[in-house]
Amino acid sequence: MSEPVVIARIGKPHGLRGEVTVQLHTDQPERRFADGAVLTTQADPGSGVPRTLTLRSTRVHQGVWLLAFEEVPDRTGAEGLRGTRLVMDPDDAAVVAEDDEDAYAEADLVGLTVVDPSGATLGEVAGLQLGAAQDRLVVRLTDGREGLVPFVAALVPEVDVAGGRVVLDAPPGLFDLEA
Repeated sequence: MSEPVVIARIGKPHGLRGEVTVQLHTDQPERRFADGAVLTTQADPGSGVPRTLTLRSTRVHQGVWLLAFEEVPDRTGAEGLRGTRLVMDPDDAAVVAEDDEDAYAEADLVGLTVVDPSGATLGEVAGLQLGAAQDRLVVRLTDGREGLVPFVAALVPEVDVAGGRVVLDAPPGLFDLEA
């Protein structure tokens, strides 16, 4: 069975009425997070997070997406959601991928060649670590070391799954920090 595709990760609570911040993993949040949508969750066992959450409201506040759920009436409940992933079935994700070109499943990324902006090979993608603030690509360098790269457009401006490569515009010394 394929792994679910993460479309967002819940962050900290916002306010007193159960809203939470989310780190988006989709370019079409308006479509994915429509009021009334039922979202599947992925959380640590025993966390008490429901398997699904129903969107009560969605809004953007100072550039940050805020979601509220029918099942979470207050800040205390919202705090319990921290770190929860909002996911979708991989079969649905295949349909979404046609519309959402910046949504990537780990299976699509692993094995892609990592090149710098000039096209020189740096290594290959060995994995994807989901983080609280941002996700990180695990890059196996040509010398055998592994390094973590924040998976953000400033550092990874191009992902070409069909072409089998990822462009990495890394600042000097990024991988030296891992040594």
